Amino acid sequence: MTTTTLKRFLGSSITKKQVMSITGLSLCLFLVGHLIGNCLIYVGPEAFNTYGHTLITNPLIYVAEAGLAAMFLIHILLAMKLTMENKAARPINYYMKKSSGRGETFASNTMPYTGLIVLVFLVLHLLHFKFGPQYTVVHSGVEMRDLYKMVVEYFSHIGNVAWYIFAMIALGIHVSHGFWSAFQSFGINHQKYNCTLRCISKLYAVFITVGFAALPIYCYLQGAN
Repeated sequence: MTTTTLKRFLGSSITKKQVMSITGLSLCLFLVGHLIGNCLIYVGPEAFNTYGHTLITNPLIYVAEAGLAAMFLIHILLAMKLTMENKAARPINYYMKKSSGRGETFASNTMPYTGLIVLVFLVLHLLHFKFGPQYTVVHSGVEMRDLYKMVVEYFSHIGNVAWYIFAMIALGIHVSHGFWSAFQSFGINHQKYNCTLRCISKLYAVFITVGFAALPIYCYLQGAN
């Protein structure tokens, strides 16, 4: 492959969409794992804190965080670039019916906005939960960060609960389109499979939204007791 051909390949909109799809699906997988880990908060402080301590004391955590940061950055930059290219190609908004089944939806039309909400949420989330209050506790003779106390304390404020749930709804809307659209970027676009992929995408979005939104509600009720 010549340099010119390589540049053309990497600069094509199809390649950008496929790379964005790969990073998007990888982040969707991460969300499932993150949600499962967070659900340990229902088990109790020791289980939740031990889970967090195991993660942050693993030397590979830095590799995992770097990988996640790279995926987020690539996904965001490609999304911005593709959005700008689409606007440049279509300076006047219009709608076109497509027999491929990739018609306009509320989720597809609001992807840039829901993506921005998720980005703001992510920054605030890291600032508080990763770099926030450093409470400590001892479990089974091991001193560790008391994440349980910090999380319950944060969600004792109804405003924080409302913001978190709002962001999770935006995330759900975002992935409800992004999940199935990722498969379309790789040519998996057939009437036989589209309906199934759309259903799986919606079920995934509901699972993520409800799963994450339930956490602040639970913590708020714990703090109220």
